[in-house]
Amino acid sequence: MRFLARAKRSPTLLVGAGMLTLIIAAAILAPVLATHDPSQQNLAAILQPPSGTNWLGTDQLGRDVYSRMLFAARTDLSIAGIAVVTPFVVGVTLGLIAGAVGGWVDWVVMRLTDTVVAFPFTVIAISISFAVGAGATGIVVAVAYIGWVVFARVVRGSALRMRDAGWLAAARGLGYSPWRILVRHLLPNVMPQAIVVLMTELVVIMVAVVTFGYLGLGVPPPTPDWGTMISEGQAFVTTKWWIPVIPGLAVVTCGVALSLTGDGLADVWKVR
Repeated sequence: MRFLARAKRSPTLLVGAGMLTLIIAAAILAPVLATHDPSQQNLAAILQPPSGTNWLGTDQLGRDVYSRMLFAARTDLSIAGIAVVTPFVVGVTLGLIAGAVGGWVDWVVMRLTDTVVAFPFTVIAISISFAVGAGATGIVVAVAYIGWVVFARVVRGSALRMRDAGWLAAARGLGYSPWRILVRHLLPNVMPQAIVVLMTELVVIMVAVVTFGYLGLGVPPPTPDWGTMISEGQAFVTTKWWIPVIPGLAVVTCGVALSLTGDGLADVWKVR
């Protein structure tokens, strides 16, 4: 209840959560909201401007841009959501154990993170995608391999600050097992910061998903994808600007919604 009361007083969170809710709702309801089959070609109506028939115009194959935008949101948000689960779980788990236990466990986890961040994200992601193959699987594997590092470092730092707190010392004095202390007492106190980082990382992952699509390493055609739409439409940016610009604006809007939500949650939870 206290969280809800503070959330209502945070315009940043309200605006961000509202925007994000609308985007997710549009993606879920894409089959209902779409006016055309997103993959249906109409070569007699290629590169048409926005009209009553095609609300956001058509692309170089006569496909309805509006309908493709909705289904592309469904594709990219689904991949980003799936891709963030594994690094979140792995990163939070390793960071929590490293910060709470310390010693050689902490040293091993930190050396693993140092090894991963020593290589550029883009190079590793593209290499993994080529090895696994283009498509959602390659994106998920690439993000899982790299993304856990941020969560591990943040959670480790929080756990280190709390490790010697009086209330944890009291729990140890009562004879609670280490696992109970980790799961029942320490984990709930580091989760707010981890969730704020999750929202920030979702922005990075969304950009990565779109970048993969732009480079031709995303989901294969004819499945709609914002990155692919931008890539296919860039040749027409000076003549039929709506083809690449509209999906680009969708990516920016989604990123702003996630960022505002993360900032709002940080304010509500007083995460710094």
